[in-house]
Amino acid sequence: MKPDTPAHSAPADAAARKSVAPVICYPVDDLPQPDLAPYHAARAGWHKIAETLVPAREAACFDVPAGCFFRITSVGGPQVGDLNLWAADNLAERFFSGKTRALHGTHLSAGDRMWSNLPYLRALALITDDSLDWYGFDSFGGAVHDVIGTRCDPYTHNLLAGGQYHHCCHSNLTRALADRTGLSLAAAELHVHDVLNVFMCTGFTRDTGQYFMKASPVRVGDYLEFFANIDLIGGLSACPGGDCSSEHSSDQAACHPLLVEVFRPAAPPEGWQGAAANGYDGSHGR
Repeated sequence: MKPDTPAHSAPADAAARKSVAPVICYPVDDLPQPDLAPYHAARAGWHKIAETLVPAREAACFDVPAGCFFRITSVGGPQVGDLNLWAADNLAERFFSGKTRALHGTHLSAGDRMWSNLPYLRALALITDDSLDWYGFDSFGGAVHDVIGTRCDPYTHNLLAGGQYHHCCHSNLTRALADRTGLSLAAAELHVHDVLNVFMCTGFTRDTGQYFMKASPVRVGDYLEFFANIDLIGGLSACPGGDCSSEHSSDQAACHPLLVEVFRPAAPPEGWQGAAANGYDGSHGR
């Protein structure tokens, strides 16, 4: 709760100030929009080249070559997952949830891209299919697959509740990346970043503006599908909150594994050329 503070009187022009129309910060009209039809057509000849079953309350890393699809599927019961992406040859280039949110909105679905951080800023992956796209926004303002939450972590847990709790998505992803790369936990942790909350249903309360979660609508068989524009390492945590209907991290919540499958198409989607380096020259005015 916010502390009680004296309220300031509204100025005479308060209504006029509030009525100013908003302006979209990053208009994307000139950003080339992906045509999903070639991607959907390319699935007809694909074959599975790898799969990873992410255990409940744990995380695992997986590899996706450029030009391949990967699909995250609910296989045991309602479960949300926290997804990190890195360039396979450079962990410093990773998913940038903040810029992705600024470009595509608070929640992602088919046709949205997952952009990398500065100074790289290119599309690491394209979301090509979403079995939960029917959900939209509910009457509470909630929607699925958000880029507004960060990830449950032991530092916030310690701040709010005390103690040392390790089965949270930040720690899960840290362990998984350390295992995948051979880095120490301390070194791997520096590469763990804000996530795409796969299957999580979230929003902001209209009265206080607080981040909320509610029971995910995901059911067994639901999936979110991506296409890799460059060679990727993925990290996925099957959140200890389960379907996040009550707690963000919990030893009591019902939790289930998540399946990651990687598919190679017989031929690249028509017109696909991969993600080029960002065109900014890096001079910063000097």
